[in-house]
Amino acid sequence: MKHLLLFLSFIILLTSLSFAGDEKRKGTNGADELLIPVGARSIATGGAFIPSLKGVEAIYYNPAGLCGSEKSEAMFSYMTYIADINVSYLAVSANIEDVGAFGLSFKSLDFGDIQQTTIEDPDGITGNTYSPGYYTLGLTYSKSITDRVSAGFTGKLIHESIMNTSATGAAVDFGVQYRFQNNLSIGVAVKNIGSDMKFVGQDLQTRTEVPGSGVGTGNAVYSPETEPFQIPSFFELGLNYTYDFNTENSLMMGTVFRNNNSLQDQYMYGVEYKVMNVFALRSGYEMVDRNNESNVYGLNFGVGIEYDTENSVRVSFDYAFRSIKDFPTDNHVFTLKLGI
Repeated sequence: MKHLLLFLSFIILLTSLSFAGDEKRKGTNGADELLIPVGARSIATGGAFIPSLKGVEAIYYNPAGLCGSEKSEAMFSYMTYIADINVSYLAVSANIEDVGAFGLSFKSLDFGDIQQTTIEDPDGITGNTYSPGYYTLGLTYSKSITDRVSAGFTGKLIHESIMNTSATGAAVDFGVQYRFQNNLSIGVAVKNIGSDMKFVGQDLQTRTEVPGSGVGTGNAVYSPETEPFQIPSFFELGLNYTYDFNTENSLMMGTVFRNNNSLQDQYMYGVEYKVMNVFALRSGYEMVDRNNESNVYGLNFGVGIEYDTENSVRVSFDYAFRSIKDFPTDNHVFTLKLGI
């Protein structure tokens, strides 16, 4: 009962943080790269396993789960996203006994080369190109408070740059996991609580004639005042249940409710069937509240394999497929994870 009361106290605290936004924000946020998921296993299951994720993959979804792995881990994930954008994600973790688990993560977007256009050359026929730089750097700490409750947080640096113009912000993620005795677990996560962002840089400057000046006074350089934008914060509450057929085969089911400050609310559903504790078959779906017809994502599918080598190194390889309704190509995700 004490453990449960402690968990409920965390829920109240995190919920109060997440609902601090304004209903008028919907559709007005920036830094949408924070919403791009990572990791083939979690993408295949619709992000519905936030109460039970363990180890380095939990950093993005629920930092409380980082301490759930006894091993130090490294993970690399690559996803072919929409509009010829590719997403790379690298994370490492170290679990120190009696201290907790620490993790470092880095996510970047590759837009490729884009033709540069100007007022004088709107068609970009000069052949000059540029490539935006979007990345997120995170530092995570997680610790088991009791044998059933774990908590964690991630501090993040968010950076966006287009040529000589950039915007930088900071945010924090919080998470809690509570495990019951009968293969049931509850998880709570609050994501992207942080500062506004604003674009600045010399590419915004304009040289023009000073209004009201006399002839021959020359031109002046102006820098426009850009509008700050908020990042997409949200609150998630999830429930997972695992049914063990025997010691080697199990079925995990999960669901998550996401309350968005800047988008419609969402419901995520996921299922994973493990065979011989080695092979995994997965599927998931993300549903948009009230207007699911506008949802661009369809069903997710995935497979995975995990085994321990003779040197006690745990190797995992996962693949996920996420269907996209309004784009010519779907998402393909590949993840490699090592545990030592």
